[in-house]
Amino acid sequence: MTPLEITMTGAEVLLPGLGLSRTELSIADGVVQSDRAGRQVDLSGYLILPGIIDLHGDGFERHIAPRRGAMKQMAEGILSVEAELAANGITTAVLAQFHSWEGGVRGPEFAGQVFEAITSVRDDVVTDLIPQLRFETHMLDDYEGLPELIKHWQVPYVVLNDHLPHDRLAEGRKPPRLTGQALKAGRNPEAHFELLLSMHARRAEVPDALDTLCLELINRGVRLGSHDDTTSQDRADWRERGVNISEFPETLEAAEAAKAGGDHVILGSPNVVRGGSHKGNTSAVDLIAMGLCDALASDYHYPSPRRAALMLAKSGLLDMAGAWALVSSGPAEVLGLSDRGTLQSGKRADLLILDAGTHRVAATVSGGNVSYMSGSIASRFLN
Repeated sequence: MTPLEITMTGAEVLLPGLGLSRTELSIADGVVQSDRAGRQVDLSGYLILPGIIDLHGDGFERHIAPRRGAMKQMAEGILSVEAELAANGITTAVLAQFHSWEGGVRGPEFAGQVFEAITSVRDDVVTDLIPQLRFETHMLDDYEGLPELIKHWQVPYVVLNDHLPHDRLAEGRKPPRLTGQALKAGRNPEAHFELLLSMHARRAEVPDALDTLCLELINRGVRLGSHDDTTSQDRADWRERGVNISEFPETLEAAEAAKAGGDHVILGSPNVVRGGSHKGNTSAVDLIAMGLCDALASDYHYPSPRRAALMLAKSGLLDMAGAWALVSSGPAEVLGLSDRGTLQSGKRADLLILDAGTHRVAATVSGGNVSYMSGSIASRFLN
């Protein structure tokens, strides 16, 4: 790919420390330039913002498995995922794939297929795709070989979660939707129930197994996060293991404990757009207002990071720079990506161009290459 070499004029540009300013922005060799470069493109009527860095999204599931058995060419599904990411201004995307007892598209075998597909298309896409493994902590029989699998899959980021319905299992009651879940996993419903019961029965073995696993992954340079923390003790336990990212804490207590301990807090942008959690958890807007959020992620809906940041700015809760930082420089810091997140000279030319009036995505550029462009803006670049 040959990166763009252009100077964009006439637009309002979100620059670090300056907010939105009507100024020029030049890019060449895949990075932001301090001096003019190439030909000029008039972008009057547009906003230029840092590209969105999505820390956690599983909205790609519908692309790689629209119906059971329908997607045989997994790489084609990943390519269609990239098209949706780019159309929503996302220039770096963490694709969160389950390794779960739920089976089907969330089972271990399917996870391997997804990660192999991401690797196979990496040189053919513009968007930077980062694989994330979401590992169910009570799958004790899978611990031993997991670090080598993670290395083979080239996964730099692992999130640890537990979705077992422990309360119902403790009472010996079947959880809701058990039959449908079992069929998706290719299991007899009774066998699936027995599997859940057996994992619940071994729950006392999980903490020690996690201690060993986390230490090995950290020594291998893998970034670790926890999911759906509910108490301050949850966060303290994870921090003790070196797990310093808290994804979607469900309570104010957990979020406050994370920030007090110096951990990163990631919240779901659909929670902001909806005005609350669909599960009845603590409000992301409230946590943001209290300064308890480092970054917003798409979770399951790729348009939401852009919409959430713009809504926060429009509401006056944050200024434009502060709101947009939650989907750009904030995520970059969480992931340790010092080469992106702001439109600063020398950083990656990752940018999102919005129509100033409608705030619709007009173009997306990742690493200086166009990943998406639509409508009248195209003629400005082509003339």
